[in-house]
Amino acid sequence: MARPRTPAGRARETHARLGLRFPGSAADLCALDHGDAFQLLAATILSAQCTDDRVNRTTPALFARFPDAEALAGALPSEVEALIRSTGFYRAKTRSLLGMARGVRDRFDGVVPTSMADLVTLPGVGRKTANVVRSVAFGLPGLPVDTHVQRLSVRLGLTTEVDPVKVEHALDPMVPAGERGMFSLRLILHGRETCRARVPRCDRCVLADFCPSATLRHPPGPS
Repeated sequence: MARPRTPAGRARETHARLGLRFPGSAADLCALDHGDAFQLLAATILSAQCTDDRVNRTTPALFARFPDAEALAGALPSEVEALIRSTGFYRAKTRSLLGMARGVRDRFDGVVPTSMADLVTLPGVGRKTANVVRSVAFGLPGLPVDTHVQRLSVRLGLTTEVDPVKVEHALDPMVPAGERGMFSLRLILHGRETCRARVPRCDRCVLADFCPSATLRHPPGPS
């Protein structure tokens, strides 16, 4: 097939090929264990500067003790800190978790809001976290941009932007609204598995034949 020559074309082909490698909905592809939108929101806050595996080993005890916003909002900071210490930056994360829980309890009647405008008013919740919750928990349009999405977007020639919000806005029109969460999560999985930061595995990448960065690293030989 002809190589896609535009950023939008490369995005579409990336989405199609990674969809075969990583099938499923955004909820299926999300690596954070959770039972509902509140637990996903808390887990995503904990995932900052921490692996999903470590978060998944931490949240069972946290959610057993504080399963919802009402319970967590009334928690002692010292108890939360003890439960999440292994995720790193535990004091700052505790402040975010307690502030988020109190915001959900007091301003949204204990129910996690669905709109971006409301979500980002909660402590510890930026656009990335809000987009995770929107796409995974609610099935709404949302394209989380983490370091993997940022890196792959530049390598694939989808955008030259590096600011996460600008990357999100550049990618949004390239992907159907209802599939933005899946697109992001597939890029994340591909970034962890193949398109790694230091040593990308271009020789085993399903996107290498049209990826500008792969072509630069491994130019085709003479015909």
